[in-house]
Amino acid sequence: MKFNLKILEGKNIPAELLRIPQPPKKLYIAGKLPPEGTVCLAVVGSRKATTYGRDVVKKLISGLKGYPIAIVSGLAVGIDALSHEAALGAGLFAVAFPGSGISEEAFFPPTSLKLAERIISSGGCILSEFEPDMKAAFYTFPMRNRLVAGLSKAALIIEAQEKSGTLITARMALDYNKEVLAVPGPISSEYSKGTNTLIRAGATPITCSDDILEALGFKIDKESKQQSLFEDARPEEKSVLKLLTEPMERDDLIREMKLSTGDANALLSVMEIKGLIKEEMGEIRASF
Repeated sequence: MKFNLKILEGKNIPAELLRIPQPPKKLYIAGKLPPEGTVCLAVVGSRKATTYGRDVVKKLISGLKGYPIAIVSGLAVGIDALSHEAALGAGLFAVAFPGSGISEEAFFPPTSLKLAERIISSGGCILSEFEPDMKAAFYTFPMRNRLVAGLSKAALIIEAQEKSGTLITARMALDYNKEVLAVPGPISSEYSKGTNTLIRAGATPITCSDDILEALGFKIDKESKQQSLFEDARPEEKSVLKLLTEPMERDDLIREMKLSTGDANALLSVMEIKGLIKEEMGEIRASF
């Protein structure tokens, strides 16, 4: 595809980006910036997304449907691209910063060209401070990451290894006085070590979409949201909810589920992320 580029300079650059220590002097844009009043949420994570990470991205972002939110990320393979896919699926705005200039020849990663086209056609935009023919290099990614963090009100980290570019974005968000949100993960997964470390250091733990909405300052219509959650639940999830007429200890619930322990725990983890259940004081209960 051939990008129809415009240049943003001076006051046309988003105000949030003019407030960071090294603001961009100009930006190339393909598509349209989100409408005024839209809240930007950076979503970043590992390029090697696990099944858990993929499910979390889809469930958390789909739960933001109907709110004036734009998902900001870097189009990288993995969590970044998945977050844009989920945003489009939920009818949210998408803002993407590639690690290169915005031309078909230089675009990185090239596997995300079709996704970039969908973002633009859905009313979102692609932004870059690099010249259109500028190819990605090791130093372009940290430069891009500062814009992802700078434009957003908060940064949501979904899966990150202990030493990764994702954590650089999280540190930048902290430097810019943005709230850092992190999804906890299995202690056995190397892709959860970074997020779990962030939570220990004070990041806000995110276990459902409502946690994100509250962090962004939205009021939640809990009654309609709960009804929507139940309607969207998969058959196996509805079966678990029917068992939870009253709170149950995890071991008792797993026995009633008649699944292997591993499969049962995986299903319960996903249900907690989706906001269908809560675990408190050693007992699991339905969120409704």
